[in-house]
Amino acid sequence: MRVAVFSTKPYDRTFLSRAAALYGHELTFFEPRLDLATARLAEGFPAVCAFVNDTLDAEVIAALASGGTRIVALRAAGFNNVALEAAEEKGVTVLRVPAYSPHAVAEFSIGLLLALDRRIHRAWARVRENNFALEGLLGHDLHGRTVGVVGTGRIGALVARAYRLGFGCEVVAHDRYEVDDLKSIGITYVGRDELIERSDIISLHCPLTPETHYLIDEAAIDRAKHGFLLINTSRGALIDAEAVIGGLKSGRIGGVALDVYEQEADLFFEDLSSEIIQDDVFQRLLTFPNVLITGHQAFFTEEALLAIAKTTMGNIADEEAGKVSPNRVLSEKVAGRG
Repeated sequence: MRVAVFSTKPYDRTFLSRAAALYGHELTFFEPRLDLATARLAEGFPAVCAFVNDTLDAEVIAALASGGTRIVALRAAGFNNVALEAAEEKGVTVLRVPAYSPHAVAEFSIGLLLALDRRIHRAWARVRENNFALEGLLGHDLHGRTVGVVGTGRIGALVARAYRLGFGCEVVAHDRYEVDDLKSIGITYVGRDELIERSDIISLHCPLTPETHYLIDEAAIDRAKHGFLLINTSRGALIDAEAVIGGLKSGRIGGVALDVYEQEADLFFEDLSSEIIQDDVFQRLLTFPNVLITGHQAFFTEEALLAIAKTTMGNIADEEAGKVSPNRVLSEKVAGRG
């Protein structure tokens, strides 16, 4: 099948081309993000491959459908950027990669916490300037601290297990579905408010839904332990960034590590080192010494990229062969009928 691939970087071309060869797909790569202006590039392509910051609202879906596209293959797990009901109305099948390498994101999440709490990034910068002083680098033992894990799917479960068994933390979790294996090792499921109130560290691993939008807002920060650490490698809009700035200024938040940001579509995956960033909230976050931000790289391992590419190309092949892929994404309206 001919596939138009948007938001591509050299590493995308490498892994997707390798996977496409297994199925005989013909890929055409486009560097721009998919939006209403670039949707016309997909005219004549029966399939489009999109990434996390591509726009797939009702207008874009309609433009793709009018150009002959009938498959949108997301090379990501999240689909909050897709107008699913519009896709169903236009006969466009949406596919995703529900799991690729949960270890990649889980390990990176824990790495962010360690770097934040032990000031590893600041120590590295100091030593490069021959400054070997330790003042300002004091951290804490993880052992015995309470970690709250919001979302215990594949990634969150790995994180919770590592904190419990690897570091000896007390772990409390919140999820609609409780995992018996986690409960068997002493992890306790609690309500969202209780998790926020008890945790020294809050680590977010849930999808973005209307219920989880701004999960960490001003009210949550006010309820939380004074000086708690916040880690987010899931979706940017799980936290209200302006409320987080207020929490950092007051000292209620002891530190923040982010690999995602609500308005990241205009920032991440691009080299903007010679430009003036117009996002005042993002720039304000960068001024805090206890904030660590990376550019949505938690997934970025060879193993994960290979798995994403294989699953994405396999999803398209299944649809081309008339199979109903288990990785189809349905709107709540259609899923409810099932």
